[in-house]
Amino acid sequence: MNNRVYKRLLLGLGFDAKDGHIRITKGKNFRLYGGSENTHEIMQEKAVKLNEYLEKKGKTLDNIKLDEFYDIAGKLGLKIAKDDKNKKKKGG
Repeated sequence: MNNRVYKRLLLGLGFDAKDGHIRITKGKNFRLYGGSENTHEIMQEKAVKLNEYLEKKGKTLDNIKLDEFYDIAGKLGLKIAKDDKNKKKKGG
């Protein structure tokens, strides 16, 4: 029997680290991996702002509508890889 609880998370990946340092940050609703010091800091800042925005709205990543998520992400300047299934549903 599978007792896993699934939860949505924001995943941030940075590929510009050249100093050999491995950066990992885990927080409420997010996991961030890699990046230069600057890139990782920017990812942290945006992830925290996303959580603040969700808290103000009384929502979580588990209960927010996809359109709302993309709207918030756009306001925060997040680069989101939209999956093709969602584009087809919207006719895009």
